[in-house]
Amino acid sequence: MPHVQVRPSKDLRNHYRDIANIAKNNNPVIITSHGRGDTVLISMEDYAKFEDFLQHRFIIEELKKAEQEAADPNTTWYTHEEVWDEVWARRGHNV
Repeated sequence: MPHVQVRPSKDLRNHYRDIANIAKNNNPVIITSHGRGDTVLISMEDYAKFEDFLQHRFIIEELKKAEQEAADPNTTWYTHEEVWDEVWARRGHNV
């Protein structure tokens, strides 16, 4: 489990290498300004994992919306050809 550290913003200037090493070891660092939490520093690896998590969560939410829409008896359904005709029309191609 990561060990979160809290450091004042001045430490970014004075002790950047130490703070960066903490973050690179998968330990987030909360940066404070005037005694209040301001930002969080994490490693690039953790940031990539966070981005993957957000993307996965977005996809799951969109799939849930699609499932709800598909279950609605008032949903209008289109054929494969109708969808592609609309795509090409919006791109300015003649169908």
